[in-house]
Amino acid sequence: MSRDLSSLRVDVPRKYNAAQHFVDRHMDVGHGERIAFVDNAGQHTYADFVNRVGRTSAALATLGVDREQRVLVCMLDTLEFAAVFWGAIRIGAVPVPVNTLLTASDYDYMLRDSRAVALVVSDALYDRFTDCIEGQPFLKQVVVSGSHPSGGLELDTLIKSEAAAVPVAETCCDDAAFWLYTSGSTGTPKGVIHHQSDLIQTASLYGDQVLGIRPDDRVFSAAKLFFAYGLGNAMTFPLHVGAGAALLAERPTPDAVLTVLKSQESSIFFGVPTLFNAILANPDNDRSRVSDALRLCVSAGEALPSEVGKEWERRFGVPVLDGLGSTEMLHIFLSNRPGDIRYGTSGRAVPGYRLRIVDEDNHEVSTGDMGELLVSGPSGASSYWNQRDKTAHTFEGGWIRSGDKYVVDEDGYYHYFGRTDDMLKVGGIWVSPFEVESALLAESRVLEVAVVAQEDEAGLIKPKAYVVLKENIAVTVDLETELQAFVKTRLAPFKYPRWIEFVDDLPKTATGKIRRFKLRETAPAES
Repeated sequence: MSRDLSSLRVDVPRKYNAAQHFVDRHMDVGHGERIAFVDNAGQHTYADFVNRVGRTSAALATLGVDREQRVLVCMLDTLEFAAVFWGAIRIGAVPVPVNTLLTASDYDYMLRDSRAVALVVSDALYDRFTDCIEGQPFLKQVVVSGSHPSGGLELDTLIKSEAAAVPVAETCCDDAAFWLYTSGSTGTPKGVIHHQSDLIQTASLYGDQVLGIRPDDRVFSAAKLFFAYGLGNAMTFPLHVGAGAALLAERPTPDAVLTVLKSQESSIFFGVPTLFNAILANPDNDRSRVSDALRLCVSAGEALPSEVGKEWERRFGVPVLDGLGSTEMLHIFLSNRPGDIRYGTSGRAVPGYRLRIVDEDNHEVSTGDMGELLVSGPSGASSYWNQRDKTAHTFEGGWIRSGDKYVVDEDGYYHYFGRTDDMLKVGGIWVSPFEVESALLAESRVLEVAVVAQEDEAGLIKPKAYVVLKENIAVTVDLETELQAFVKTRLAPFKYPRWIEFVDDLPKTATGKIRRFKLRETAPAES
């Protein structure tokens, strides 16, 4: 009889500060000479890392940052990011990592909403803040990592001036440890509040139980540290076991990613579906482009099309574990796992997490029926900061709404059908954009695709596809018809896209998720 793992969790003492486990502990267990991070500046041992975090915590304290106060962190993936994140947690302050690709108005909102008393920003990103720093009602200190263009406070100078670390703050396991902003597809960004105990839960339940991450692993995450996905991949998972992580400050293009995987002898790679597909678009990309040590790949952010996963494993000889996570749950809670992969599904519940699929009346659906996925687990956030109505909609008595439509089959594997807001009702029947997109991606000439709802001349909803073709594929008079016919051979006829528009690229988030709502906003009615 199989053991029920849904209630599995890490027992965390009441007095607990996450920095003690993920940072300071490494010197006590003899990890000092091990490589913790490799970034653009070179290799950094655990001893270097622990020292850097300690001095950063002291520098923040010297600046007047106090317990529970927020520190906005807008930084490239470097050792300094990790030092600021853990340095803030170490003194009981609350780091708030934010997306490095936003606008000045976004940062203005987040500084005001979070009431951050300090901002730490990479020098390459500083110009995005020059127009929004003045007039901030709560911001007291601005620190630049690198060279300050205006001669202000520089992180490295502050750290060097500190003789030693300050003591680790005596925080509680339920204290707020850090925030992550999420906006979904629309609306103002929401500050997701995570606790001191959340990081150890994901590192143990997913990092240990699913990935089986080991001290000799060297991980690389194309998803950046400011995302919940990247934060676990490249920081908490390796730090949990004493492994190493390669960090890439610049944009993760296919060539840049493959270079890191090869040069840093990466054994675990974390990507997103669009990146896996972009790498596969070049037929010369195969196992020879990555390290012989590569043993496992992970995909999240959006569902991985079955054809992409199978082709990656065929060409690179390494499986891809597709999974579903969220900022609210901090990391992946539903996943395929080594030795148990079913491409085209999101796998099964990660140990420690419970799942339900409910209809519009919040009643659980039967096996094989579609509904919205709800999740419960020990890494769940408590709320959105100062967003009472949105908190009440998403957080329901220990359960968190994922906003995703799913079907669970008789074997317990979960099949993704799309975001709740993206679903199409065609002729009274629900159609999944992801299902139509996966069918089109199986056609050899298609590189990327997004399917959205479109009204015809009678005001009825039908699927419309926006298609990016592979390099050197020309749009012909018959191409639209040929692609539509291809879909009809793989799906029920009513699901085929009534219109196909060929575009050069698709609007995406920084994680590679397609922003379908942008396409819906610009699409005129079709005749």
